[in-house]
Amino acid sequence: MTVTLRPASPADLSAITEIYAECVLNGVASYELEPPGRDEMETRMTAITAAGYPYLAAIEDDRVIGYAYASAFRTRPAYRWLVENSVYLSPEARGKGVGKSLLARLVDECEQRGFRQMVAVIGGASPASIALHLALGFTEAGRLTGTGFKHGNWLDTVFMQRPLGEGNRSDPLPLSL
Repeated sequence: MTVTLRPASPADLSAITEIYAECVLNGVASYELEPPGRDEMETRMTAITAAGYPYLAAIEDDRVIGYAYASAFRTRPAYRWLVENSVYLSPEARGKGVGKSLLARLVDECEQRGFRQMVAVIGGASPASIALHLALGFTEAGRLTGTGFKHGNWLDTVFMQRPLGEGNRSDPLPLSL
């Protein structure tokens, strides 16, 4: 499997919408119950990229098989050095290292932009997602039990975190972000 990572573009939105829809309908990573349409996904991508966050696509044979992005964890100004990551894969891309490649690149791009912490909010406490994040230096920061009800089950949410760059060992530059 030869996979190329690159910035996602509006041309990727149909595939991204399809991947996310499958995750919403069949998985627990997202607590949405109805998949949003392409227009809503475009609105979301535009907001994320316009705010300066990275949004990546994983390509195999000219086809999007996964995507990842960082976004604001919270909107209050003191949180501006903290990002939340999201990684979604098509079923055929799972378990093949695509998620790890996307997340590693996302970490690098966020560090280059001056962010200091990254958090993962793992819906359904997915063992595969937890393992992915552990492999890239994240540690568990907390667990909320019974936070979502989907597919007939109460789901836990796991928070994981990792420092970016100097993390909290130094003050951020006053004019950064």
